[in-house]
Amino acid sequence: MKYEVILFGSEEDGAYIAEVPELPGCMADGATAKDALQNVEVVAAEWIETAVSLGREVPVPKGRLRYA
Repeated sequence: MKYEVILFGSEEDGAYIAEVPELPGCMADGATAKDALQNVEVVAAEWIETAVSLGREVPVPKGRLRYA
């Protein structure tokens, strides 16, 4: 995935959250950082697939950081 992913820990439950800012609302969580990153890859692919099927524009990746 060429989109920037922001990964942060949740103090509330100790889980990790990964967000793709260029795809509005695209985020996933996981028990570990690796799980969250794997989950957000799946969610991003589904986000793009849904946007395409609805005829909506898919943002072009800006090619910034892979992880922040």
